[in-house]
Amino acid sequence: MQLQDLLFSQGFGTRRVCAGLIQQGHVSVAGETVADATADFEPAGLLFRVDGVEWQYHERAYLMLHKPAGTECSRKPSAYPSIYTLLPAPLRQRPQKGAVQGVQAVGRLDQDTTGLLLLTDDGQFIHRMSSPKHHVPKVYEVTLKHAGDERQVQRLLEGVTLEDDPRPVRAAACELAGEKQLRLTLTEGKYHQVKRMVAAVGNRVEALHRSKIGGLALPADLLPGQWRWLGPADLDTLRP
Repeated sequence: MQLQDLLFSQGFGTRRVCAGLIQQGHVSVAGETVADATADFEPAGLLFRVDGVEWQYHERAYLMLHKPAGTECSRKPSAYPSIYTLLPAPLRQRPQKGAVQGVQAVGRLDQDTTGLLLLTDDGQFIHRMSSPKHHVPKVYEVTLKHAGDERQVQRLLEGVTLEDDPRPVRAAACELAGEKQLRLTLTEGKYHQVKRMVAAVGNRVEALHRSKIGGLALPADLLPGQWRWLGPADLDTLRP
């Protein structure tokens, strides 16, 4: 692949911009500055630097982000900063077919909800992870306003009825993790589902944190606002 096309595919701008970066000496491969925009490289696993920042070629981008509180999962946020401002520009600009550029969040978390969020530019992956047919489990750590009890746990497991759906909504798993702490596993994603389910059993959510999606847990060393690439082993844990 020509170096200008390689940079374009990774989100460093239009082909003309990428060619200019190369010709002006801003790009190096294996420690050597490359000034020929048409130079060919094998893209798989290629490490290169743009303005001294190291990047690795990824045919598709798969990321995890530790979403902090006070951020919106929207490119056009209404009241809080967008999660996309936490990502470097190339990830926000990766070319895609259609109107949307860059990686997209797989589902959304409310502005005050923290924790594990996946992002990708793979439309099929987004569909697979979001489709209710696949029942991908998501684990939430819930801080309650009032002390929880086993009766509430049992009701969440048996199912509660929400205002907009006559069918009972059930937790796939639920347990008390402390006097005012609940660990709740869901396999579907309705609007404000955790908050509404907890309200239906007579309690209230004070704080909400998503700790796990499928078999992928949020790493303890990934701090709020930080992101990292997902590797093949990570992706395997997300397969149904």
